[in-house]
Amino acid sequence: MLVTLLAALVPLLAATFLTAPTASARPEPAAEAAPTATLTEVTNFGTNPSNLQMYLYVPDSVTANPAVVVAVHYCTGSGPAMYSGTEWASLADRYGFVVVYPSVTRASKCFDVSSPQALKRGGGSDPVGIKSMVDWVTGRYAADTSRIFATGISSGAMMTNVLLGDYPDVFSAGAAFSGVPFGCFATTDGSEWNSACSGGTITHTPQEWGDLVRAAYPGYTGTRPRMQVWHGTEDDVLRYPNFGEEIKQWTNVLGVSQTPAATDTPVSGWTRTRYGATGDRAPVEAISLQGIGHNLYASGMAARALTFFGLDSSGPAPQPQPGACKVTATTNAWSTGLTASVTLTNTGTTSVNGWQLAFTLPTGQTITNGWGATYAPVSGAVTATNATYNGTLAPNASVTIGYQANHTGNSAAPGSFTLNGTACTG
Repeated sequence: MLVTLLAALVPLLAATFLTAPTASARPEPAAEAAPTATLTEVTNFGTNPSNLQMYLYVPDSVTANPAVVVAVHYCTGSGPAMYSGTEWASLADRYGFVVVYPSVTRASKCFDVSSPQALKRGGGSDPVGIKSMVDWVTGRYAADTSRIFATGISSGAMMTNVLLGDYPDVFSAGAAFSGVPFGCFATTDGSEWNSACSGGTITHTPQEWGDLVRAAYPGYTGTRPRMQVWHGTEDDVLRYPNFGEEIKQWTNVLGVSQTPAATDTPVSGWTRTRYGATGDRAPVEAISLQGIGHNLYASGMAARALTFFGLDSSGPAPQPQPGACKVTATTNAWSTGLTASVTLTNTGTTSVNGWQLAFTLPTGQTITNGWGATYAPVSGAVTATNATYNGTLAPNASVTIGYQANHTGNSAAPGSFTLNGTACTG
């Protein structure tokens, strides 16, 4: 059954993710940090009972006491594939946090979310190795231990649930894309696959689900991590009922009502419910995607998880900070489209080495392509990040970038800009 299900899963995943790049493999001496702006394999990172590999991405703009995001891959995947197929590295470039990409070496390339060893703190399986990776990063970069996060897709989403259950004192929040509740995949016969769980036929009361999490770390009374869960209604690999069971579990663990405090539709076809609070950092947030299958992860979703984590607003701003800046922006419009030219000048007295120019597009405008920078997201509050060839701005130096956009009537240029968090004059 496992072989059949994995065989069905491979083409689905292959359609979604890019070919992984080659990572630079190198042992890390005790006092040495990893190279920046490149995916690096770290060895000898600590206790690692299941022989996981550790890949690390540290941005050039890494902040002092950075946050850490553990990004966990899907079955048949790898750490490098997760690096190339998601936006976590580019978000790290923007916000200065560190990304850890655990990678399975067992034949299935699935994480162990089934064995008794995996489902308890210090049990001697994959979660122990991942905890060692977090400890390694914390030691090398003096990472902020109050800002350690986990996220994953499919098998990685299941591991996200497991990590938050096993190590509630380590992780502050998690974001699980197409997963199942903690303990749902449990087996005792050595099998990695639980067909009843994948089929959505395992149900428990909220209290029973919560007790499974609490049993992973008996006696723990501290703060529990917040949880964000995503699921497609047409998921044919890990069936949709698992979404509701995750909500039952984590609302119980966090001691909040199962009745949503807020419900909205952030994107057409999405239903977002928040439990225990109404804001972006509610204890539990759940996003249901109507008509979407197992491979729901798409560009832009990582940024929404980052908002849930609080790393797009509460974390330190990227360095260096310019002393002053000036921006001029013009547009050339036609019936439903426009091109924009934006010139940024460093009017400070020190060079800017790596820049991010933030601005808000007028309502109805959507960027379709751009030059001189990368633009994300493509509407609303946008950040333009320098290209490799124009990242350094000496005092009084300028760079001109541009983009093409659709519009619904308002073809004006953005009205205000900030450079690495500092407001620019117009």
